[in-house]
Amino acid sequence: MIYPNDHRPAHVHVIGGGCEAVFKLRCPDGPPELRENFGFTRKDLSEFSAALTKALGKLCDEWEHLHDDF
Repeated sequence: MIYPNDHRPAHVHVIGGGCEAVFKLRCPDGPPELRENFGFTRKDLSEFSAALTKALGKLCDEWEHLHDDF
């Protein structure tokens, strides 16, 4: 989730199952970096990090579209 009224630096919220993690995207080149975690396992976080790395270009484009810069 990228919130349209959120603050910089570019980041995403991963939410589910009563848990939340926030990853800094480190646009435009990555790699994403875990900023905080509330309840996800290390395995979950590793999988999220891999998925975010694959989608980094699209996520950075979306952040820039919503916020004008990183």
